[in-house]
Amino acid sequence: MGEFDYKKECESWQWNIPEKYNIGYDCVDKHTKTNKKNKVALFWEDGDGDTDKFTFQEMKNLTDKFGNVLRNLGFKKGDRFLIRLPNLPQFQISFLGGVKIGAVPIPSSVMFRTHEIEYRVNDSSSKAVITTSKYVEAVNKIKNKCPTLEHIIIVDDAYDDQLDYSELMKEASRNLELEPTKKNDMAFFCYTSGTTGNPKGAVHLHRWVSGNDPSVLFWQQAKEDDLLAHTGDLNWIFPLGNGFLYPWRHGISTFIYDGRFNAECWFELMEKYKITNLASVPTAYRMFVTVEDAEKKYDLSSLKHCISAGEPLNPEVIKKWKKMFNLDIYDGIGMTEIMVYLSNIEGMKVKPGSCGKPQPGKICAIVDENGKPIKQGEPGVLAVKQTDPGLFKEYWNKPEKTDHSFKNGWFLTGDVLYQDEDGYFWFSGRDDDLIMAAGYRISPFEVESAIISHPDVLECAVVASPDKMRGVIVKAFVILHDKTKGSDDLVKDIQQHTKMVAAPYKYPREIEFVEELPKTQSGKIKRKELRELEKERKGVK
Repeated sequence: MGEFDYKKECESWQWNIPEKYNIGYDCVDKHTKTNKKNKVALFWEDGDGDTDKFTFQEMKNLTDKFGNVLRNLGFKKGDRFLIRLPNLPQFQISFLGGVKIGAVPIPSSVMFRTHEIEYRVNDSSSKAVITTSKYVEAVNKIKNKCPTLEHIIIVDDAYDDQLDYSELMKEASRNLELEPTKKNDMAFFCYTSGTTGNPKGAVHLHRWVSGNDPSVLFWQQAKEDDLLAHTGDLNWIFPLGNGFLYPWRHGISTFIYDGRFNAECWFELMEKYKITNLASVPTAYRMFVTVEDAEKKYDLSSLKHCISAGEPLNPEVIKKWKKMFNLDIYDGIGMTEIMVYLSNIEGMKVKPGSCGKPQPGKICAIVDENGKPIKQGEPGVLAVKQTDPGLFKEYWNKPEKTDHSFKNGWFLTGDVLYQDEDGYFWFSGRDDDLIMAAGYRISPFEVESAIISHPDVLECAVVASPDKMRGVIVKAFVILHDKTKGSDDLVKDIQQHTKMVAAPYKYPREIEFVEELPKTQSGKIKRKELRELEKERKGVK
């Protein structure tokens, strides 16, 4: 690949998504008609050290069988089912087996509690849940409150009225008749981890995978012989795309790990499997750079490209990673409704802390609440063109929420950014995270980045805290590398440091040392929870 010419790539990009299109065929079946048939699609390992691998041909056979399992249970095009699985190969098998027959998988976290599962099953009218004996208990507790739920499929030890995945697969035919789906047919949905109200089911269409080609080709820089790994759980949209579906569409191998995230363990896995492309989140990268002498302890010579999303990555972490491994981390911004569409791209000048520019094929703007573009340099809501093929179609059963998100031909993301004179986008915060203090509009992310550059700080979250005199002040919740070092003197030192790095008016007037921060499954800090906590503590309604 020659020198990357951003302008040229954007001008020449064309979407060529056929009318008849099925994710399952595109990500697996088509490769079995080529020399990729016996190429490994998936390498897998778990926390006990058990391993497995599957070729594209094996994946075709298994997904065909699971498609027939669902058909044998009475599933038809458009029927929904919930996937409640950790990072097991059965996740990919059940997801693709489902979309092959036009059924609609709904990935969901194994961490969800009973009321969260009940809500998702009932909101989506799901007919089945596929899970493990470890995670079935919560499903059993709510099954009588879910009138549409007919089947519980267990991938290991089934009992009572549960269905045994292995038995069902044994009985199912390997010959599957694909549902002739179209690119605009519903393929799957992912529920948002919204800050207000119930989660919304973002409905994605079959075109979604090819609609995200710029993400895997430009941002992730995936090549034919690469091995891509994502540190996250497949039930979240970033790993689902960049750690599974996007690479498989291009016949590229992936690795998944079923176990708790641990930085040293992941360094070992990257060395063992010779991972070439790493996808992860800011929290993980922050933990990676705290491993002393990691660059000497582990041979990461195969690693050549790293991406991050979930929340903007602090410039300090990017600098540390570069110093340790001589690799850049290419930051991107995306959401459940539309996967990463703004990103830094190799070959393009990187401005640390910036979200980069729209990927080729993606059209973005900074707009007001009515979808009208605003002056360059002014903060506003980031918007994506409504015609983008990687964009969700609607919120399931929530037409008013859908209507509210689309204005003047744009999808309004709710993220507040501004664009600089070079066309780079900069994140300020979620619309409701921005802090209005002493007449200033303060981005929590900017303050967090300043605080995190202090050598004693591992992680932090910044929110508005009520104050009798000032209305609100900037408050920081801080996690230290060494949790025993918290003191009044260190508070003053961090405050002084922040004033030096960021504009003085942005410094946190209050700092609280904490053990952990509340986060969504995707690693986003739940600032709303911290804001509510502060209001409660200070007696503000």
